[in-house]
Amino acid sequence: MSGPAAPAAEERDLLDAYSRAVVGAAESAGPSVVHVGARLGGRGRPREGGGSGFVLTPDGFVLTNQHVVGGARDIAVTLADGSVWPARVAGEDPGSDVALLRIEAPGLRPIARGDSRALRVGQLVIALGSPYGFRATVTAGVVSALGRSLRARGGRLIDNVIQTDAALNPGNSGGPLVDHRGSAVGINTAAILSGQGLCFAIPLHAAERVAAQLIRDGRVRRAVIGIGGQAVPVPRPLARHHHLATDAGVKVLSVERDGPAAAAGVLPSDVIVGLGGHPVADVDELQRLLGEAEIGLPTPLVVLRLTERRELAVVPREA
Repeated sequence: MSGPAAPAAEERDLLDAYSRAVVGAAESAGPSVVHVGARLGGRGRPREGGGSGFVLTPDGFVLTNQHVVGGARDIAVTLADGSVWPARVAGEDPGSDVALLRIEAPGLRPIARGDSRALRVGQLVIALGSPYGFRATVTAGVVSALGRSLRARGGRLIDNVIQTDAALNPGNSGGPLVDHRGSAVGINTAAILSGQGLCFAIPLHAAERVAAQLIRDGRVRRAVIGIGGQAVPVPRPLARHHHLATDAGVKVLSVERDGPAAAAGVLPSDVIVGLGGHPVADVDELQRLLGEAEIGLPTPLVVLRLTERRELAVVPREA
């Protein structure tokens, strides 16, 4: 008679542990989560938008998504205690979909930070925010995958995005994705509404890197070399002959006059196959490498010109 009772009791213990973890994480992170209200639009009647965010520092910096506040006339932040404070954009970066707000409010509680680089597939995560304006909403799920890529509204590819099945809806954008301790590991960013459980978050370490630049410079500095291009295949015999790590590259369609690429000797129809010692297979990879390149310093650039391999030195400039 005691056989069936043991598994049932064990299952209850597991469910109790899961519930305690979600409850504890929500209680820990909840006081740092805010609702972001934005009045959007130019001429004519403005429209109301909104999303979520979370307190990053005790002196009033709030992290959210750029698409939540981009183009806003007025922004108001509602804290967990219900108080409403006017906010200004301290910096925004459409390329990473990160924005930093500043409010002048007392007693702010910064969110605890977790290590987004230590996340594992299957790990419990909790999303907090204001979907459809329903504030202080909590959903839970797992890390479904790591290393995804997501295209920002400006067209730039965001790398190493977290995929989760913790439900996200419009209004969740900008809110935190937290671990079982209530420590932030990401910014909830997007969901594929036609699917189920296909939701994405920007890793916190990447967002903090952007936030640090926004605090310091008011903008994110990105390098460009002054070309237009498209991905093309490289014939395999040619790739093998030159010991290339990939059989694709970026064909240069246009070269900006007096730009860094022109100064380096890049010509239209050259195929870029390497930058800074790393292979280049497509435009997104080239943009990613330029995001890591040092502005103003010579950087090795490898191109194929017809069947000849050439190594040039390009000096990226700020976009």
